[in-house]
Amino acid sequence: MKALVLSGGAGTRLRPITHTSAKQLVPVANKPVLFYGLEAIAEAGINEVGIIVGDTADEIREAVGDGSRFGIEVTYIPQEAPLGLAHAVLIAQDFLGDDDFVMYLGDNFIVGGITGLVEEFRTERPDAQILLTKVPNPTSFGVAELGGDGRVVGLEEKPKQPKSDLALVGVYLFTPAIHEAVRSIEPSWRGELEITHAIQWLIDEKRDVRSTTISGYWKDTGNVTDMLEVNRSVLETLESHNAGAVDGTSEIIGRVRIEEGARISGSRIVGPAVIGAGTVVNDAYIGPFTSVSEGCRIEDSEIEYSIVLRGSSVTGVRRVEASLIGRNVEVTPAPRNPKAHRLVLGDHSKVQISS
Repeated sequence: MKALVLSGGAGTRLRPITHTSAKQLVPVANKPVLFYGLEAIAEAGINEVGIIVGDTADEIREAVGDGSRFGIEVTYIPQEAPLGLAHAVLIAQDFLGDDDFVMYLGDNFIVGGITGLVEEFRTERPDAQILLTKVPNPTSFGVAELGGDGRVVGLEEKPKQPKSDLALVGVYLFTPAIHEAVRSIEPSWRGELEITHAIQWLIDEKRDVRSTTISGYWKDTGNVTDMLEVNRSVLETLESHNAGAVDGTSEIIGRVRIEEGARISGSRIVGPAVIGAGTVVNDAYIGPFTSVSEGCRIEDSEIEYSIVLRGSSVTGVRRVEASLIGRNVEVTPAPRNPKAHRLVLGDHSKVQISS
């Protein structure tokens, strides 16, 4: 069995971060979200992985390499434009051959991995197996309609009037039957080959399409709110570790991971939180659910429930929260402009001015 990982999207919902960085490489607890998916694939016993890449191909290649650090062998498959998930399957056919495969969206995060799902698929081998989860806003997702027997009877991509609240999670398992399906469909109104249309084709052809509804944690990390929520979820599982230097005037409370070369002085850190290698924290407060990457400086500031990327600094800022701060960013106080009152007052006026 092989894996096909999609890492070619533009990440428009995470701009401006993704103007200069691949969305799949934005870190969660100081590890790129893509790495969690690759680790889950390796844990499921799959070692041949094709990665679909687009405009950020060089950055993905530099981060992932040949895959050996994850225990996998990586083949990169260029996609000239994000033309749909089914298009990704279409251009990956030479790599996939006649093997079963799991398709994993590189910016998705699933707690607990996919090992059980892969084992079930290997045993049962339906033509397609999809993951579903209940969502409050199904119009933003591909949505599945189930029949009375629980089987999938219909799929729609971002429907205006959803027939259910069951959204497709970004993990799919297929036999080679999907190749005929992706060749048989036409582009949608969005100009993309939709994987929902390909799976619907399998359903219409009376192929065996099954679903698993998951109740565990899943997030599409395509926007800042979800990225911060995933960061929170991962930090909940953090174990305390200190490989840095913490002076006697600092206070470390709860589960905090301080990586090699980090220096903490005159500060208070309340976990769960992670401080990256070589980062300096001085006279600062770092609150729960905060990830500070390597080579950063947090000084005379307060920050909580945030992600700070590599090489950035936050100095002299009273309070920062629920923020995603990119690489090599400088956050400082605004200049204090002199305040003055400009008045035009009529005769016999009375004015009260707060100092």
